[in-house]
Amino acid sequence: MKDKNRDDYFQEKSSFLGAIGGLISFSTILSIRTHTTIKSMAKVAWIWPFVSGLVGTLGFFITYLLVEFLKFPNLISAAILYGFFLYINGFHHLDGLLDFGDAIMVHGSPEKKIAIMRDSMIGTGAIGLFFIVGIITLGTLDSILSFKLFSAIIIIEMSTKFSLLTVAISSRPGIDGTGKLFIEYLTIPKYLIAILLGVAVSYLLLSYVGVFGVIGGILGGVIVSMVSERNFKMATGDVLGASNEIGRLFSGLLILVAFSLINF
Repeated sequence: MKDKNRDDYFQEKSSFLGAIGGLISFSTILSIRTHTTIKSMAKVAWIWPFVSGLVGTLGFFITYLLVEFLKFPNLISAAILYGFFLYINGFHHLDGLLDFGDAIMVHGSPEKKIAIMRDSMIGTGAIGLFFIVGIITLGTLDSILSFKLFSAIIIIEMSTKFSLLTVAISSRPGIDGTGKLFIEYLTIPKYLIAILLGVAVSYLLLSYVGVFGVIGGILGGVIVSMVSERNFKMATGDVLGASNEIGRLFSGLLILVAFSLINF
């Protein structure tokens, strides 16, 4: 009986680690060989912000090298950092942002908007929304580098997933798609644990200013959730992807707001 319990423990632990590895492979270009399912990944999605925190850590080292050692201009360094985040995430979330932009610009029923969101065409709404989100994010990262807030890079990328989780916990799932599972398997206790851990990490990295980064990510998720409910009456994988990019924007903005207020 004891051997059976021990086997179950190691099996559950292996499954848990495999799901995290799958989550990394699913959301980035980093390939980790593991046997898991979307359902298993959805069950551990509350850990997603900390996976993105590791991506943010890579961005931190790259940017620190560019600014402090190679003496690149802040704007160029910010552009490289932003491009790095888009690329290492496999452009998955950017694709969601583009589809989301097209869909919310369409007049008609939720069903019509969702059909537009799922087609392969890119329209003016997609280009316009990406321009707005992209240029503000770039300007935000440039300002953060000007203030030497390098730790904010980790917090901002971590907070992209707090935005995504906020949409997932506050939205109704669609009838199909991978986004459905991530929404269904996220519970309020898991969501709150992720937020509390994120606040603790952000405070250790950048004191109260860092906490505002997490708040910004949550705010971005709330806004996307409200827009999604109004237009689609539910959230899809594309909506979750869009929230990732919009969360990055609001996280950076609130860090700048907090830093300016503290140093006023």
